[in-house]
Amino acid sequence: MTAELVDGWVRTSRDTTTVFHALSDRSRLTIVQHLALGEHRVVDLTAHLALAQSTVSKHLACLLECGIVTVRSQGRASWYRLAHPEAVLQLLASAEALHALTGKPL
Repeated sequence: MTAELVDGWVRTSRDTTTVFHALSDRSRLTIVQHLALGEHRVVDLTAHLALAQSTVSKHLACLLECGIVTVRSQGRASWYRLAHPEAVLQLLASAEALHALTGKPL
């Protein structure tokens, strides 16, 4: 873990900040949830999310850049999947647990 306690504050790396930024967008979070079910192509995600192909591609580029997803080519298709599914699911479960502790509705 790259977080450290400095003068009473938790200092995190830029990489950690990038991951939380990537997951802060509702559309990207929904893409991550779909990818937790298995590999998807952009066209599949476009159909599930009712978003433009360019929008889905832009969100996937963000998720690729921070290492949350990976991509493999098969013919002319690109298949996206979670790079570390267990870690991502654990992070999402921790976020849900933290939210439940606050007792505040969304």
